[in-house]
Amino acid sequence: MSAATTTPRFSIGVSLKMYFTHSRTIEWATAIGETARRHPAVRTGLVDLFVVPTFPALVPVRDALGGAPVRLGAQDLASEDVGAFTGEVSGVELAEIGCTLAEIGHAERRRLFHEDDAVIAAKTAAALRNGITPLLCVGELEQAPPAVAALEVAVQIEAALTASAAAGLTGPLLIAYEPVWAIGAPEPAAPEHIRGVVAELDRHLASLPAHAGSRVVYGGSAGPGLLTALDGEVAGLFLGRFAHDPAAVEAILDEALALGPVTS
Repeated sequence: MSAATTTPRFSIGVSLKMYFTHSRTIEWATAIGETARRHPAVRTGLVDLFVVPTFPALVPVRDALGGAPVRLGAQDLASEDVGAFTGEVSGVELAEIGCTLAEIGHAERRRLFHEDDAVIAAKTAAALRNGITPLLCVGELEQAPPAVAALEVAVQIEAALTASAAAGLTGPLLIAYEPVWAIGAPEPAAPEHIRGVVAELDRHLASLPAHAGSRVVYGGSAGPGLLTALDGEVAGLFLGRFAHDPAAVEAILDEALALGPVTS
């Protein structure tokens, strides 16, 4: 595969949450940048690779990546663009420093910081109006059959889009399907469950013309081996602790390369 693909087949990203020190974050990002510059899955455009460090590390990580083809994302953003909001970071500033993604609605934000549907909708709108792709985290609380889980998650997506619809905002979404019951678990959800839910969510997103180009990736204890187990039927992975070793990220890129581009 010598020519770059026009649309990446896979989106693969890593959120570091609050696990690393600042120095370790920069070391990790430097290694990821080196991998991205030489790995054929990234160089050919087969994989859209992104990283989501903490706020203080965003600019240093951008610099540590050294121009590698890796997108920069933030773990959160404010619902407002400017004003007296101590401790918040606006989409305006995030876009200015080069962020093209912002994580919104993670289960930990809901549980620990009491973010509800209205907050998530406001943040989704803030991302879209600043040209930032919402990395919208959704997932059912309790384990359920794929059809039931997909219905619950589709409701979450619609709730997150209410403020955007009211404001006439458009743009693609990157949906991270993360079943809450699988976050932090020893193993991810079963491949057949993931494929079933994601297929339904893909159909739902296809019915939203204002958000053409959206895609669904899987998160929730994702790691090496899962992309292969999904037989290329899911458009990527959103990784956490199983990607703390840069070698694990490279192993997943190897899997993507083995799966190759979509063939007609």
